[in-house]
Amino acid sequence: MLRFYIPNMTCGGCAKSVTKALLSVDPQARIETDPPAREVRVDSALDESAFLAVLSEAGYPDKQ
Repeated sequence: MLRFYIPNMTCGGCAKSVTKALLSVDPQARIETDPPAREVRVDSALDESAFLAVLSEAGYPDKQ
């Protein structure tokens, strides 16, 4: 399972945007968002780099 820290994911609306962006990469991925912790977990067979790119494009870059 991949884990991303998204500092500017602060509400449910942000979480929906993040989820939509991630599903555009892998529609079969299982996504869990936690806005208070600003964390996203992704269960997917795809490489992390594809998700990092789409998060950045959507305005929600991962802070490692």
